[in-house]
Amino acid sequence: MDRFLIRGNGKPLRGRIEISGAKNAALPQMAAALLTSETIVLDNIPDLRDIESMMLLLRHLGAEVERRGRRVEIRAREIASVEAPYDLVRKMRASVLVLGPLLARARSTRVSQPGGCAIGARPVDLHIQAMEDLGASVELEKGYIVARADRLRGGEILFDKVTVTGTENALMAAALAEGTTVLRNCAMEPEIPALAEFLN
Repeated sequence: MDRFLIRGNGKPLRGRIEISGAKNAALPQMAAALLTSETIVLDNIPDLRDIESMMLLLRHLGAEVERRGRRVEIRAREIASVEAPYDLVRKMRASVLVLGPLLARARSTRVSQPGGCAIGARPVDLHIQAMEDLGASVELEKGYIVARADRLRGGEILFDKVTVTGTENALMAAALAEGTTVLRNCAMEPEIPALAEFLN
């Protein structure tokens, strides 16, 4: 779409509309629910396929997920699986957002690359570097990111390129790391401070 053409016909605008929450803010906050065993309640969540895909993935990992209208309740009392399999991840690139929370809480994870074995046009190397900067060992095995860490330690993460999901993964992993973490050249889109506020 190149442009919007709006003809107002000189009539004043009146009325109310309800704006749904942003998918790009909802998805990382849903993934961040894996960081705690407490119940997380998110309101004004849009009714979209990516949201449904994230709910399926969280359930696979052991979380209880309930949706009532625009409200989503998530409780990950325990992590039943640390593997995010390709058949779930392939539906949505944002599935890579479970990498940081799983590593931070369960100390290990096996997350399919969003494009399978091919790195693709949106590589995950910045996510991997961030996890390594926090003390994790990371390997690529047959299309999966396999990460382990006895404990994550705060440190400085300098992104070579600005990455939204990479910044989000680093924020979530750092939330349970020991010490202070400083992110440099990180993304600044509205969903980033929204996630930081959520984590606080």
